[in-house]
Amino acid sequence: MSQPEVAILIGTRKGLFIARSDASRRQFEIEGPHLAGYEIQRAFLDPRDGGRTGYAAAHHPIWGIHIYRSENAGRDWQPLADVPRHGDDDGPESLKVIWSLAPGPAAQPDTIYAGIEPPGMFVSHDRGRHWECLDAFHQHPSARHWHPAKGGCAVHSLAACNDRLYAALAAGGVYRSDDGGTSFRPCNRGVRAPYLPQAEPEAGHNDHTLRVHPADPDRLYRQSHTGTWRSDDAGESWVEITSGLPSDFGYALGLDPKDPDVLFTIPEDSSQFRSTVDGKLRVYRTENAGSDWVALTNGLPQRNCYVTVLRDGLDTDDLDPLGVYFGTSNGQLYASRNRGERFDALPAFLPPILSIQAGRVE
Repeated sequence: MSQPEVAILIGTRKGLFIARSDASRRQFEIEGPHLAGYEIQRAFLDPRDGGRTGYAAAHHPIWGIHIYRSENAGRDWQPLADVPRHGDDDGPESLKVIWSLAPGPAAQPDTIYAGIEPPGMFVSHDRGRHWECLDAFHQHPSARHWHPAKGGCAVHSLAACNDRLYAALAAGGVYRSDDGGTSFRPCNRGVRAPYLPQAEPEAGHNDHTLRVHPADPDRLYRQSHTGTWRSDDAGESWVEITSGLPSDFGYALGLDPKDPDVLFTIPEDSSQFRSTVDGKLRVYRTENAGSDWVALTNGLPQRNCYVTVLRDGLDTDDLDPLGVYFGTSNGQLYASRNRGERFDALPAFLPPILSIQAGRVE
């Protein structure tokens, strides 16, 4: 059996780039830009068909908002006729940005999900040709507590596990559906929100990232405006795991898909100064679900490095040993093929990086 190709989809402010390597991951070749000039908020190769199909959410101030699909592992892209939006017009109340795209369950290979601004969660059952709004989400009674954060008010994180769906929005919090999107309920108990009138409100939280573990769908991690959090009961309750990190602020989280206790994060200084803490670019790893953290610095600048890594700017592959990848606001892409023990900067200076997705092409 031939070895898989590793493909890193890199969404930037000026197009989509792809870094490809064989399974050794010793050398990457970067291709692109695909969709040149478009902001690529999110892109992924679908693991359900071995990475042959790709999807990308693209935004251009003149040419508009589109979803593109690839049938050959990201080498060519074609626009789809429809986009997820609240109305039939192209106005901002219908659609401002497509923030998130995610594959549906393995048993539904043609299903994908999208999250947008203004807040909305959508599903397509025909590989993006048509979109259906999950009205129970944005019409939830607690939606009156949603409010714009600095980056807007948008659904930025999605995950599908059989009939269970998760969505996270800023600023609103985490929501879960147990019936495929027919109904939703907030899952924010225990998460502090000192910027709101209630200390631990039902909804209104300014969440930055949500990750659901593929091997244990009851294990969730979230990065909020006030720290890093873990749930062991599918979001019913949360415990803070910020202790040991240099800051309670940040965006990016990455999982080890084979070990629910492993998590990677890159803290930011603060809400006021959204950049690396102390000018040091450090990836933090826990191997015990947040009980303690180790700073990973080998190969990363530790002086006068003030960059930002956004919510989708960190990802991992599923190889052994685990590969860890992240992209920065200055367009630098870093890769590790040994669980973060050493990082190497790929020889390219790209536009500011918005998202990273590590996939394999069988």
